[in-house]
Amino acid sequence: MEKENMPPGDDFMVRCRKLGNPVPFSYCRIENRGSPCSKIIDCWYDYFMVEDFLRQEFEPDEWERIFNQPPKPKVLSLIELIEEAKKRKTEEQ
Repeated sequence: MEKENMPPGDDFMVRCRKLGNPVPFSYCRIENRGSPCSKIIDCWYDYFMVEDFLRQEFEPDEWERIFNQPPKPKVLSLIELIEEAKKRKTEEQ
């Protein structure tokens, strides 16, 4: 059976390796502060030609920035998320 070139609709979900919940492809495309999740290819390759699809969506320099960078340490990611939440809370007041 040949894989599709296009992602499935939002009614089709896979288990998110970060959250542990089912999520649609549309979420995975913006999970990383508006950029695709670093695990998007690993999670979706069984369902459609995700790498081919994403390579058409991004310029080579964007691809490099999104997919070929080493992941941040978990603690650093958590600190950044906490700082962003504090900033949002301050802006709301």
